Amino acid sequence: QVQLVESGGGLVQAGDSLRLSCAVSGRTFSSYAMGWFRQAPGKEREIVAAISRSGIRTDYANSVKGRFTISRDNAKNTMYLQMNSLKPEDTAVYYCAVGYGAGLWMTANEYAYWGQGTQVTVSS
Repeated sequence: QVQLVESGGGLVQAGDSLRLSCAVSGRTFSSYAMGWFRQAPGKEREIVAAISRSGIRTDYANSVKGRFTISRDNAKNTMYLQMNSLKPEDTAVYYCAVGYGAGLWMTANEYAYWGQGTQVTVSS
């Protein structure tokens, strides 16, 4: 059984930083692409960032480019999202996800397993 557990969310002020973590068990972590998504109240879930199985390739939503960094440590079965210069519009529940396979995927339907989410709230 695949399990994903996000951590690191919280309440911060605009301009602050947070680092989210996603610990994965039950799957050969290094064999699969990973991604971070977020969903704000009343909005659809959207991609934030994606990373290839090796960690060499990454991609970002335009809204977070230059502020967020996705990374992974395959030895620790953990993925990270470093979020800097946070804005109130970054407020959302953040989810990590495991892809169906290798690659670099920017759409939700390419992801097979999802965590339960961690709340990030940015006050102005």
